[in-house]
Amino acid sequence: MVTSAFINGSPAALLLSAVLYRPSLSFSPIKLACLIIWVYLCVYFVQRVQFSRLVARDRKSMANIATLFLGPLILLVLLVLDVTKRASEERRGVFDVIKGRLQDVWASLASSGSLSSKDRSAIKLLDSSGRNITEIYGHGKGRQEDSHVLALTEQIIADALQERASDILIDPKDESTYTLRFRVDGVLRTVEQFDPDACHAVVNSIKAVSSMDIAEKRRPQDGAFVAETADGTVSFRVASAGVLNGEKLSIRVLSQNADRFKLANIGLSEKQRIIIENAVKKPSGLVLMCGPTGSGKTTTLYAMLNEIDLLTRNVITVEDPIEYVLPNASQIEVNPKADITFAKSLRSILRQDPDVICVGEIRDEETAAIALQASQTGHLVLATVHSNTNASALVRLLDLGITPLLLSSGLDIVICQRLLRRLCSNCKVPAKLTQSQMHEFRRKGINFSNIHQAEGCEKCHETGYYERMAILDILVFDNKLKAQIANNQLSMTQLRSEGDKKGRSNLKKQGLKKVVSGMTSLEELKRVVG
Repeated sequence: MVTSAFINGSPAALLLSAVLYRPSLSFSPIKLACLIIWVYLCVYFVQRVQFSRLVARDRKSMANIATLFLGPLILLVLLVLDVTKRASEERRGVFDVIKGRLQDVWASLASSGSLSSKDRSAIKLLDSSGRNITEIYGHGKGRQEDSHVLALTEQIIADALQERASDILIDPKDESTYTLRFRVDGVLRTVEQFDPDACHAVVNSIKAVSSMDIAEKRRPQDGAFVAETADGTVSFRVASAGVLNGEKLSIRVLSQNADRFKLANIGLSEKQRIIIENAVKKPSGLVLMCGPTGSGKTTTLYAMLNEIDLLTRNVITVEDPIEYVLPNASQIEVNPKADITFAKSLRSILRQDPDVICVGEIRDEETAAIALQASQTGHLVLATVHSNTNASALVRLLDLGITPLLLSSGLDIVICQRLLRRLCSNCKVPAKLTQSQMHEFRRKGINFSNIHQAEGCEKCHETGYYERMAILDILVFDNKLKAQIANNQLSMTQLRSEGDKKGRSNLKKQGLKKVVSGMTSLEELKRVVG
């Protein structure tokens, strides 16, 4: 009876009965290799089940135990269910979903094998003169403690690049703790906490490679350094300031690959892309980008420049600082200490036979006047200004002292921009809408069946979002609008109040299209636009 119970029992019981009733087992290297592979596959697939959205959290333990015995069979079932569910949710073919999953796996393998799998020699931190951080810190013969600090500094920079961080913040939380944070997709995320001694050493090493005074910890300082990686060169801008409980360090990551920015892949609609392409193809005029800090104005500006044939047109830029290297273009960096300002650079540029002029930011009346005058004398001018809406940009230029006649004759198009985070394609789930929300969508005739919300997974670090896209409010200056501005028929008070409301409404409308298409969430739209 015991024997029949074993035979009719589990796979483990069958294995045990085979051992008991066979006097000897034949050894085979192939069988042993298959057993080892099976065990490793089972352990690996347990991890896959642990992070699967198809298994309820209260059933994870049972699923893990079952996976230890059945291994790849359970994963195959989960894979089929996941592909089928994703195909029905996204209304795509099964083969398209499988192709997308394979592309995600390939991208994940490529990213995991980039910086993190290489030793610290894969990234080198250099100062503006090209000296390595090891030479600066210890002249190549540092002690063991110094070597540990340099390795930690290089690891922080490497991790930031791997996580696609745009900013690195090192600041004191209290007297006994320093916090390391990365800004990824516009949102800060705490990465690690250090003790003061280790963090002071890291801060000093970054200040040393940035050509900053290590002894000065109270006055604000600025600096810059460069990192050489296997994928190319990346520049960093550093700013320090004395704060409560210590010294704060802010590092801005400035990627050097400007040629990868295209209007077709930043999230524009077909209509908006055509309007902007037609504007940058004109021989003259002013295209003005506006938006708050961190809204992607410079990135869109470079995407416009990439639509221009840089070999047949003389393109000159004035920036503070140069954030991206643009091949076949002349780039000038503003340096107030050397008396190189936007206005003085623009005046010298006009004597260098330019076809296209790019102004990093309009800050004063002289810069604004020169840019508008250049747009009327046969030059295409691309510029940015800090303002929240298109109407605010016009008010800003008028407040700087620009005459309505000059403004109406030189300005062609104003673009207001915001950035929305994309939902992670690996973990987004259908949104749980309230009855009032569904009633509002039905009243406006909007199909809300494809609205999704963030869930969070390992790929997106539990944020539910991965990468960002732009939403734009474009104001084209036709003859009627130009005549109204030139004749002072637009009230500044009316333009400031009603124009701002209209601008926010247009941005919200563009963002809602992204929500309905399942690209972002209602929560993200509310966070960015309000």
